[in-house]
Amino acid sequence: MIILGVDPGLRITGYGVIEVSRYAVKCRDCGGIYNRDTSEPLSAKLQTIYDGIADVIRKHQPQHFAIEDVFYHENVKTAIVMGHARGVAMLAAQQQDIPVHEYAAREIKMSTVGTGAASKQQVQAMVKNLLGMRELPKPQDAADALAAALCHYHRIKFRMLSRAKR
Repeated sequence: MIILGVDPGLRITGYGVIEVSRYAVKCRDCGGIYNRDTSEPLSAKLQTIYDGIADVIRKHQPQHFAIEDVFYHENVKTAIVMGHARGVAMLAAQQQDIPVHEYAAREIKMSTVGTGAASKQQVQAMVKNLLGMRELPKPQDAADALAAALCHYHRIKFRMLSRAKR
């Protein structure tokens, strides 16, 4: 099973691809989709995110897509722009008939680190350990994306164990 996790952002959208084989989990790929030119219009930045996620999907053919859910932000404009980034990433998955699963940031952190209040550095370190990586996943947004993918895997595993007990 291959799971693509995404941490949406307008400047950097992190992605992480994990592969599960007989309960062994490994990182297949991770990185960032960058919008470096701050003067570009929003529509061009969204196109970059969409194209980047579509490329990752074509390359890895994931069966599942996990993304951080909408979160409360004091700056309404920032929250709306982040919603746009989430939307185009989700659209790239939907157009390939990949089920989209949304998780709250606290749930992703809890699933990965054991506390919903974990720092980005704690998530990055734990993802490295859980996936047996030699180096910290970079950028940090990629670590967050891998954490979303791991969260989804943990949810699948929990459902399977719950069904087996019945």
